Amino acid sequence: MSTSEPNSGLEQLFRETGWSLRQFAQAVNRVGTEQGTPVQYRPPSVHQWLEGGMPRESARPLILEALARRLGRPVAPAEAGFPTPEASSTSGTVDGIIDLGRQDMDPSRRRVIGSALFSVALTVPDWPDVVGRIEAAQAGTRARLGTSDVRTVIAMTEQLSSMDDQHGGRTARPLAAAFLVNTVAPFLRTDGPENVRRAMMSAASDLCYLTGYMAVDEGLHGLAQRYYLKALELAGASEDHLTYCTTLRGMSVQAVDLNQGPVAMRLANAAAASSPQAGPRMRAFLAGQQAHAAAQIGDRRSALMYLREAEVAMDRAESGGRVFGSYDPASLNYHTSQVRFEMGDMAGAVSAMQESDKLRYSVYRRTRVKERAILAERQLAVGHLEAACRTWGLALDDYPLVNSGRIDKRMTDMFGLLGPHLKNPDAQALYERARATVRPELIPA
Repeated sequence: MSTSEPNSGLEQLFRETGWSLRQFAQAVNRVGTEQGTPVQYRPPSVHQWLEGGMPRESARPLILEALARRLGRPVAPAEAGFPTPEASSTSGTVDGIIDLGRQDMDPSRRRVIGSALFSVALTVPDWPDVVGRIEAAQAGTRARLGTSDVRTVIAMTEQLSSMDDQHGGRTARPLAAAFLVNTVAPFLRTDGPENVRRAMMSAASDLCYLTGYMAVDEGLHGLAQRYYLKALELAGASEDHLTYCTTLRGMSVQAVDLNQGPVAMRLANAAAASSPQAGPRMRAFLAGQQAHAAAQIGDRRSALMYLREAEVAMDRAESGGRVFGSYDPASLNYHTSQVRFEMGDMAGAVSAMQESDKLRYSVYRRTRVKERAILAERQLAVGHLEAACRTWGLALDDYPLVNSGRIDKRMTDMFGLLGPHLKNPDAQALYERARATVRPELIPA
């Protein structure tokens, strides 16, 4: 499809970016690669778009997202001279959860929602926008909501979280989606005492957050954002500050892992601002993420300030006794390693990650495998090949028990990093062991 005259809207946006034609094409290609549907546009394609040629329908969201990332604001289709997609019907929070969960459960539709884009221009509701708001209770399959129903959701969420810790998000998330649709959504539509309904919404919020977190572990970033937004809506409706802040922080973690530093910083700051009454452990939890995001955007002073704040808060929290299953010294050392890495202190990053590995509880198998792989990469970067091989070997010990997209990506990276060192006996032995252990589709030809 083409028009008889240049696309003035896209031309104006292009001028705002300051890009060359090649840079525009490369930005679109990066978004496509991140989405899992690589494209290979070149400058002539961009020139054609600017001259009025209409990009393929599948390319338009990639173009809009690339522009939004560069300009730091949402870009609507009409602003870029593209047709406006047919509007979907607006649904309430519960209807939205049901629709999202059903799509997630259906193998024929999972590929479509799984390829949804991570958007830096996502509109994230502030606490005043969501607090206390949810659609009126509707008749459900049960006559009355009770505290036992709330306990059921909490217990199931704890079991799913434990499965995620041990076996990875790809194993636990389908169960979470089914539980949301078949059990939690009907509970949310059942009438009951106000305190019980609030407790149910809070429990449902925590489950939506966990499901989003598991989608991140699979690399399904657009899907994760949709679950996170539902968690924010439910947290506000139940006035659950803890889950609201935890979700914003989780969204910041997702952004920083995708190297979207400005977005990560904005979300980390929003999480901290939304929890003025946070206790020391929560404050450490939030400040650690602020430190990582600040380091990624090159704000060394703020990164060190937030890291120190996290350390002081952690000291206060630990003096009150360890709390299993929450932010702990292993997590703080992980953040320290990430800050050091972003600031170019590779030796410091290695040392802090080694300390994190030493302190981590054994039940967190997925995290242990992922972070040992990161540690090995950094050991290799400082020239410690044999140490890196030993660390990768430890990660391989647990790898067959974990089903995680993020860890699969680290294993694929490992093969590439080892390639230049195969004359070393340790590297050769690890490479051969990995070929016999890692999923065949991840092994380079």
